[in-house]
Amino acid sequence: MEAIALVKLLEERGNLLRRPQSGALGDGLFELRGKEVRIFYVFMPGRAIVLLDGEIKKRDAIPRRTLERMRSLQAALMRRAAARGGQGTER
Repeated sequence: MEAIALVKLLEERGNLLRRPQSGALGDGLFELRGKEVRIFYVFMPGRAIVLLDGEIKKRDAIPRRTLERMRSLQAALMRRAAARGGQGTER
């Protein structure tokens, strides 16, 4: 339920959402922050938000391997978007 509430909040507030619910991780990667979950996302052209992945929080700090995986997913998404002329969210 917490994850759904966070995503709805992101949908309502978009890039105006700030801490404590959202945090910038640098280079266009963001994190939705709950007490029990974290969800990683990026903004795309056309006011689109792409949720990359989420996890159950086991500690406050983001594990290095998780952050590396999110950066890899972000890079793959950006490559796909560039190949499609900047959209990247269509299937």
